[in-house]
Amino acid sequence: MIKIVYPQKKPAIKTEGEKEWVFCVIRKKWMILTPEEWVRQNLLLYFSEVLKYPTSLIAVEKQLQLSDLKKRFDIVLYKNDVPFILVECKEMNVPITQKTLDQVLRYNIKIQAEYFVITNGTDCYGFGNIDGEMKVINAFPVY
Repeated sequence: MIKIVYPQKKPAIKTEGEKEWVFCVIRKKWMILTPEEWVRQNLLLYFSEVLKYPTSLIAVEKQLQLSDLKKRFDIVLYKNDVPFILVECKEMNVPITQKTLDQVLRYNIKIQAEYFVITNGTDCYGFGNIDGEMKVINAFPVY
């Protein structure tokens, strides 16, 4: 399992009416604050503030086509213009299961990232294509 030590910096939050919003540093816009969005935004800060991944090389919630289904991935980090890490986020109270792993594996058939990660903000599991085999990783790869 990958241990994440989140930065002191927290996502910006505002309230309008009865809704809470969180500012996405990648999309540069306010998003409705859902439990999954909270996990995604904290992880984005971890990538940019702690691991120093360039924000210009991070894509968030982009559409992909799987057969005749339109899906959205949560996060893809790029390196040398190719997908490097694919991340699937779940809200904190959702356990990481085989179903979650199957989902990210399906997405990665299309995206073909070297690494993929599944997290609920607390539990974080990573896998990489290392020497032609899928292997568990215990830390995020260095950019």
